[in-house]
Amino acid sequence: RLTGQQQEINSLMQRKSAVDEENARLKNEFGNLNRKFKDKSQELKDTEECAQRKEEQNRLVIKNLEEENKGLNICCADLLSDLEKLRKQEAQWKGEKSGSDARIKNLETDLAETREQIKSLHSICSNLSSQVAVKQEELFQNDCNVVRAK
Repeated sequence: RLTGQQQEINSLMQRKSAVDEENARLKNEFGNLNRKFKDKSQELKDTEECAQRKEEQNRLVIKNLEEENKGLNICCADLLSDLEKLRKQEAQWKGEKSGSDARIKNLETDLAETREQIKSLHSICSNLSSQVAVKQEELFQNDCNVVRAK
């Protein structure tokens, strides 16, 4: 009976030893897993902080871009307003140029007509000069005839 109890005690001791070893191994594994968990938790915390910093940077970048966009929109509106003014001015100038071109054309026509009139008047003047010369010659001949007749 004692030997059976001794064997049972030995068996229990072996089981206790095996359980203690398993317990130590599990404690060790738990410690390793706990360290990994802490490391991963720290990594997660660092990642979240980094993500928050990036998010804040992105918000600032977006805010700056929105401000820049507002400025560019104002600049574009000003440029469009200037462009519209220039188009109106161009239309006005085209109208004035068209009127000036018409006046120039009328003046050129008047000038051509005046040149024709001057040519005609020169011709008339030449004819009259010839007639005057003929009349002066006749008058001279008449004077001579009058003198001879006296």
